[in-house]
Amino acid sequence: MDLQTLWFAAVAVLWTGFLLLEGFDFGVAGLLPVIGRRPADRHLMLRTIGPLWDGNEVWLITATGAVFAAFPAWYATWLPALYLPFVVVLLGLIVRAVAFEWRHSHHDPRWDAAWTRVITGGSLVAASGVGAALATTTLGLPVDGDGIRVGGSLAGVGWTALLGGLAVVGFSMVHGAVFLALKTDGPVRLRARAFARRWSPVAGLPLLLWAGLVHLRGGTPVTAALWLLAAAAVPVTWAQVRADREARAFAGWAAVLLASAATVFGAAYPVVLPSTVDPAFDLTVAAASVSDYTLTVMTWVAAVGLPVVLVYQTWTYWVFRRRLTAEPEHEHAPGTAGAGAPA
Repeated sequence: MDLQTLWFAAVAVLWTGFLLLEGFDFGVAGLLPVIGRRPADRHLMLRTIGPLWDGNEVWLITATGAVFAAFPAWYATWLPALYLPFVVVLLGLIVRAVAFEWRHSHHDPRWDAAWTRVITGGSLVAASGVGAALATTTLGLPVDGDGIRVGGSLAGVGWTALLGGLAVVGFSMVHGAVFLALKTDGPVRLRARAFARRWSPVAGLPLLLWAGLVHLRGGTPVTAALWLLAAAAVPVTWAQVRADREARAFAGWAAVLLASAATVFGAAYPVVLPSTVDPAFDLTVAAASVSDYTLTVMTWVAAVGLPVVLVYQTWTYWVFRRRLTAEPEHEHAPGTAGAGAPA
C-alpha cells in the first residue's frame, strides 16, 4: 500500500471513529426532551456522556487536520465550497460545549431547562451538518477544474446534504438510545430501550441509502459485501434490543456504521471529491496529496502519537464503564458533577 492510499485510509478511519464515538453523544443530547422526562432523568443522561464528550470531539479535529496535512488540495476545495454549512456546524459545537459547562453553574429549573435545550439543539445541528458535509464530499459538489465552487454560497447544499444529515442524525439517535440502555438503569433504561426497539429498523435507512449510492457510482464486489453486512446488522440490532441484550445491540449498531463507512470510502477511492459539473474535474488522491517525503514524516509521527491517544481514550472508557442510576436527592449537591462532567 502506497502512502497516499494509507493516509486516505487513515482519514476514513478518523471520520468513522468520530461518527462512532461522538454519535452516541449527539444521540443522548438529542434524546434529552424525548427520554428525559424528569430533571433527575436528564441529569442521569448527561452524566453518561459527561466524562467522554470532549474527548470524542478530538476525533473531529484530528480528522480535519489529517485532511489538511495529507491532502491540502482536498481541504482547500471542500471547506470553502461548504463554508457556510461548516460555520453552522462550528457554532453548534461551540454553543453545545458552552451549555455543558454553564448548565451546572447555577441550579434553577428554568436555567437548567434553557441550557438543556441548547445542548439538544447544538448537538442536532452539528450532527446534521457533519453528515451533510461528508455526504456531499462523497456524492459530489459543483466544483470546476480549478477546485472553485460553481454557484452561490449554498450551491451543493441539496438533496445529498439532506440525505447525509438525516443519515448521521438517524444513526446517532438510535446509537444514543442503545448507549443509554447499556449505561443506565431504571426508567431511563426502559424508555431508551423502547425508543431503540421502535426506531432501529428505520433509522439506518438513510445511511444505507447514502452508502448504496456511492457504491453504485464506483463500487467493487468488496464494497457490495460490506453494504450487505451493514444492511444485515440492522435487523440483528433490532433483535438484540428486543431480547434486552444491550451490549450486543450496541455492537450491532456500531457494525451498521462501520460497514457503511467502509462502503462509502472504499467505493469513493481514489476520488476524494467528485465534481457534479464534469467528471473530468474530480479531485483524486494523487492530485490532492502532498509529497511522499511529507507523508513519510507524518507516518512516523502518527506511528508514535496515535497509540498513546488510543490507549488513553480506551482507559477513559474503562474507568467510566459502570452502569449509572438516577440519584435525585444528590443531583444538585455541590461538586457532584466532577471535572468536565455536565450536571
